[in-house]
Amino acid sequence: MQTKPFSSIIILQLFLLLLFSYCGNRSSGEEQQPHPVSGEDMLRANQFLTGKDMDLIEAYAKRRNWDVEFTGTGLGFQIHHQGNGEQVTRGTDITIEYVVSLLDGRVCYTSEEEGPKTFRVGRGGVETGLEEGVLMLRKGDKARFILPPFLAHGLIGDQDRIPPRAVVIYEVEVIGVDRR
Repeated sequence: MQTKPFSSIIILQLFLLLLFSYCGNRSSGEEQQPHPVSGEDMLRANQFLTGKDMDLIEAYAKRRNWDVEFTGTGLGFQIHHQGNGEQVTRGTDITIEYVVSLLDGRVCYTSEEEGPKTFRVGRGGVETGLEEGVLMLRKGDKARFILPPFLAHGLIGDQDRIPPRAVVIYEVEVIGVDRR
C-alpha cells in the first residue's frame, strides 16, 4: 500500500525531529526540562500530513481518470448514477450497499460479505466522510467517496482491516431511505 510506508516515514521523520530537537537542547552536566510540543507544532504537522493525503488522493483519481470533486472538508466524491428516489437528509434511516477499499486496491469490507449497512444520518456511528457524502444522495444513486484519514478512521485505523492513517474509498448505492 502506498500510504502505509509513506505515512510511516512521515511519522518517523516527525519523531526523529522531535527527538533531535530535545537532545540538542541539553547542555552537558545540566538537566533541562524537555521542550514541550506546542499546539502550533501539532497544527503544522497536521496541515503537512493533510496536504500529503490530498496530493495522494488527487493523483490516485487522476490515474484512474475519475472526475472527482471535493467538498470544503476534503471529501472526494463522484456521483456516477442518478437515482430518482427520496433525498437523504439528517434524521433519515438509510440503507446502503457498499465496497470499502484502500488506495492499493485491497478490499476491506463489502455489503456482499457483511450485509447492507443501515444507519441514521446525523447520529454518528459511521465515518464522518461517509455521513457527509450520503447527504448528497437520494435513493437509487450510486457514488464513490474518497475519504482522507481524518474523515475516515484517523491515526489508528479501525483496529481490524483498515490500517492507521489510511485513505478509504467507498463505492455506495443508496437502496433504502426511511424517514420514520
